[in-house]
Formats: sequence, C-alpha cells, structure tokens
Amino acid sequence: MNIQEARERTAQRVAELRAVFEAIVASSDAANLDDEHDPEGATVGFERAQVSALLERARAQLAELDAASDRVERGDYGACEHCGKPIPAARLSAQPAARACVTCASR
Repeated sequence: MNIQEARERTAQRVAELRAVFEAIVASSDAANLDDEHDPEGATVGFERAQVSALLERARAQLAELDAASDRVERGDYGACEHCGKPIPAARLSAQPAARACVTCASR
C-alpha cells in the first residue's frame, strides 16, 4: 500500500470514528444518563472513552502519513532517521509511514 492509499483509508477511518463518537455523545445527552448511578452509564462512558482513544490513534496515524508525504517531497523518504540506511521496501509497503529500519525500530 502506498502513502496516498494509506492516508485515504486512515482519513476515512477518522471520519467514521468521529461519527461514532458524536453518535455516542448525542445518544448519552438525549438519554440523560448518570454514569455514577445508572448501570448503563458506565458502559456508555467506556464506549465513549474507547472510541475517543481509537479516534486519537487514527488522527496520529494520519499525521504520521502526512509526515511521510513531506519526506517524499524532501527526497529522504525510505531512509532510516537513525542510521541513514534504506528502509526495506517490504517494511515501507506494510508501514508506509515508517521512519526507521527494522534494526533501529527494534532497539
């Protein structure tokens, strides 16, 4: 998968998670749940926290992919930021935003 494809998929995931999060918030506002005293409130609070964490991770991935695009424009995409050696094509295919070779990433 290339950077642009990964970015499009991640942007779609951000949009989907944002919609789910907004639906949870709207649902809990409409239901007027009291997380502390309502047995269902804890579940709604957990779902909101879980989706929020997934959304933040997807946004971070999007930022990583944007940084990878910047590296392509600068001409240093595919070089390990630590040792300067080329990052294997298989790694870049699996993780288009990779900044480090396998050796440096495992340290």
